[in-house]
Amino acid sequence: MLERKPKPAFWKFIKGSAKTLFVLEAVAFAVSYGVWHRMNTNSEFRKYMSENFPVVLESYYQVGELLGDNKVRQLDNVTWSHKADKKDSN
Repeated sequence: MLERKPKPAFWKFIKGSAKTLFVLEAVAFAVSYGVWHRMNTNSEFRKYMSENFPVVLESYYQVGELLGDNKVRQLDNVTWSHKADKKDSN
């Protein structure tokens, strides 16, 4: 009968690392999809992102413009300037 030899520690490390990497990628994908969905549906969240994370919002606009005729940037500018005008008049 053949003797069973234990697997080298290297393969255990590789398998554990691969599982961890897979889970981390899945979590990162879920978080990025959640942020994208919220940015895609909520103008106030885009305003928050504009004030706190302008690089992320600029990337969102660029991807939208690259993939299609996306006018979200112009719509946001009009909406935000209109709200600012209302605040100034009060």
